[in-house]
Amino acid sequence: MPEIVQLLASPVHRYEGRPSDGPATAPEHEIVDEVEIRAGLGIVGDRYFARPAHRDAAVTIMAAEVLPDGVDLSQTRRNILVRGIDVDDMIGRTLTIDSGFGPVAFAVRRPANPCAWMDVTIGPGTRKALRRHGGVRTSPLTDGRLRVGPVTFTVH
Repeated sequence: MPEIVQLLASPVHRYEGRPSDGPATAPEHEIVDEVEIRAGLGIVGDRYFARPAHRDAAVTIMAAEVLPDGVDLSQTRRNILVRGIDVDDMIGRTLTIDSGFGPVAFAVRRPANPCAWMDVTIGPGTRKALRRHGGVRTSPLTDGRLRVGPVTFTVH
């Protein structure tokens, strides 16, 4: 059964500067059990919420199946980690996820390409290993809420 494994809503950028310097310290509670989504704006409380430069890519979604065991969203900096949904093949489509609060629709805009930071936060070679599997950047089309746990989804 498809599920949301983890959610991240971080108010700060942790990956700035050179990867060799390492990321900034994570704020408490950036990994959450539930998020509030606003159409065209993103995840309430996230660093990209309502930022004009990110409105087309405000929410990132990644498949857990592509990650090594034990890796979480604080290392990938994606917002939604799902299992059982092959998000990397959905570019140009609309993905609707319902975790029990009603459906939330996302326009899947483009790949969320892995960066050099992943070689630091996960391990050497991760960036190369995750090419074409780094998740997707989306724009929320509807308001709603998502929580960790089983979901239903549709692709249009």
